[in-house]
Amino acid sequence: MIDQALNGRIFRIISETAREKGVRAFVIGGYVRDFFLQRPNNDIDVVVEGSGIDLAGAVAEKLHTKVSVFRNFGTAMLRHHDIEVEFVGARRESYRANSRKPLVEDGTLEEDQQRRDFTINAMAFSLQKEDYGSLVDPFGGIRDLNAGLIRTPLDPDTTYSDDPLRMLRAIRFATQLGFTIVPESMASIKRNKARLEILSSERIADELNKIMKTSRPSVGFYLLDECELLPYILPELSNLKGVETVEGRGHKDNFKHSLQVLDNVAAVSDNLWLRWAALLHDVGKAATKKWEPGVGWTFHGHEYVGAKMVKGIFSKLKMSQTDDMKYVQKLVSLHLRPIALVTDEVTDSAVRRLLFDAGDDVDDLMILCKADITSANEHKVERYRRQYEHVKEKLVEVEAKDAVRNFKNPITGELIMEKYHLPPCRQIGVIKEAVKEAILDGIIPNEFDAAYALMEQKAAELGL
Repeated sequence: MIDQALNGRIFRIISETAREKGVRAFVIGGYVRDFFLQRPNNDIDVVVEGSGIDLAGAVAEKLHTKVSVFRNFGTAMLRHHDIEVEFVGARRESYRANSRKPLVEDGTLEEDQQRRDFTINAMAFSLQKEDYGSLVDPFGGIRDLNAGLIRTPLDPDTTYSDDPLRMLRAIRFATQLGFTIVPESMASIKRNKARLEILSSERIADELNKIMKTSRPSVGFYLLDECELLPYILPELSNLKGVETVEGRGHKDNFKHSLQVLDNVAAVSDNLWLRWAALLHDVGKAATKKWEPGVGWTFHGHEYVGAKMVKGIFSKLKMSQTDDMKYVQKLVSLHLRPIALVTDEVTDSAVRRLLFDAGDDVDDLMILCKADITSANEHKVERYRRQYEHVKEKLVEVEAKDAVRNFKNPITGELIMEKYHLPPCRQIGVIKEAVKEAILDGIIPNEFDAAYALMEQKAAELGL
């Protein structure tokens, strides 16, 4: 089976070139792991007992391709067809307490394998002629791969303290692969949780996004919570945990509910930012939770509070502050609107306003809305889903008739100024708003002639 892993021409050329240059080379890491998992992987890491940059240059010459050199990192990379190969010299590392950037020295293959994050990522295939394709696995990576375990090659306290990003990577790999983090690693992550403080926000966000893109992202967030990392990364989500009871009445655990909604969305959409909206849709509930005698638990305005919180969360994680963030904010702020239509009589006016406010994101909003229908009461869930389908049909019907999803007011400010010889002034806004409201309320059709007639009527009322 292993022979199949290195039967490509690129591997033979690397092997021949390494022999000519008198160095030993090995394929290591993710490519080896994914070969045994039977997952496609066109990113190949080659570790060299010698200069990775020199070997990359010689291989590139034979392949008649360019090589990109990153001397600060001691690496070089080349592309061959759809394959990307990165070369690095074998090294050993030592760390300082206040940084995850190591002090690097030349080392052997085994020393290089020791510095890897997990045993399943420390396996290597030999590229030497005498044992071409043989597995070099000093830490039992194949054993852990077969058992579905995430384990560090060295003492986990050393591995996680040296580079705390590995704690997040452990959770990410466990989520992606459906593996279990061994107990000693779980305990070590808890002990080293404060080391997260030396990580950059960008690195944290990158791992979170990789967790979000998995088939069941809730697994990763439950692990972040179990390992006590969540308060360091997303305290706003951690604050949703638990159920408070007054007079025998409790609310749902909004942390668990949020993760269920996230998984529901992940089951039907690979849109990363829709998944973020699902995770954060109820993030404002901790700040708005209130017990009202005779009413019970309320979370009035949590959708608006949550939408405001999104900006702070994205800013802290140094994630997109432009359209992606605004999209998440929009869906969080609107996520109750379809539910309100479900519980009330579905009027054309309410549907027009939802279409107007959601615009092109209305379909994603409806995905979020459906995902948000969760309850232990199956009859209740089924009733809401039937009503949801009714709202969805109504959206299609009203949109086909009134075309307000991407509403543009037929009456522009320029038209009003030209018609009544006005400079920019308050009356222009009053007329435009009156026309918009009349269309959304169904008083007039979304057509120019009807809008123009209403403009003249409002202008006369204003004495223009």
